[in-house]
Amino acid sequence: QVQLVESGGGLVQPGGSLNLSCTVSVSIFSFNIMGAVMGWYRQAPGKQRELVANMSRGRRPNYADYVQGRFTISKDNAVNTVFLQMNRLKPEDTANYFCNIKLGLQDSWGQGTQVTVSS
Repeated sequence: QVQLVESGGGLVQPGGSLNLSCTVSVSIFSFNIMGAVMGWYRQAPGKQRELVANMSRGRRPNYADYVQGRFTISKDNAVNTVFLQMNRLKPEDTANYFCNIKLGLQDSWGQGTQVTVSS
């Protein structure tokens, strides 16, 4: 069972930045080689969970329209961590952010980290 632990959320003013981290219990280098899709989703109160960004081997990162140009997904194989750098944050970015890894039938989620954008 793959375990994912998110961190880095918090309260930030509009226009600010946060860098979310997702530490994975297995080698993301190996998962990447096998074709895993690693990504970030978010869920605001009363709304469905939605894709923010994801990445997989041989493909350019994929971003939702509402974060394009503001958020960047990346990974560090050496520390088995997937990142989400969030810049120019808006109040509508307020949500619980979840890390996800999909590989075949395996679909693993973290517990989420809360991001609140407010003045």
